[in-house]
Amino acid sequence: MNDELVVEVPYKELSAAALRGIIEYFVLREGTDYGPSHYSLEEKVADVRKQLETGRAKIMFHPAEGQCTIVRS
Repeated sequence: MNDELVVEVPYKELSAAALRGIIEYFVLREGTDYGPSHYSLEEKVADVRKQLETGRAKIMFHPAEGQCTIVRS
């Protein structure tokens, strides 16, 4: 993956449905670890949304792959 082609997507510019979809994809994909505690989907989505709102995470779009991901800032 070439980092030069990665574009940050301001979460505020996405529709509510698109933002929710990106966050759900992120928290549901294999490899996302929340430790030994169990959280509901709603709790995970709320946690990631708060990270986006506070600037601790950001949405990145990879045009060559046509995919978004969320990374810690």
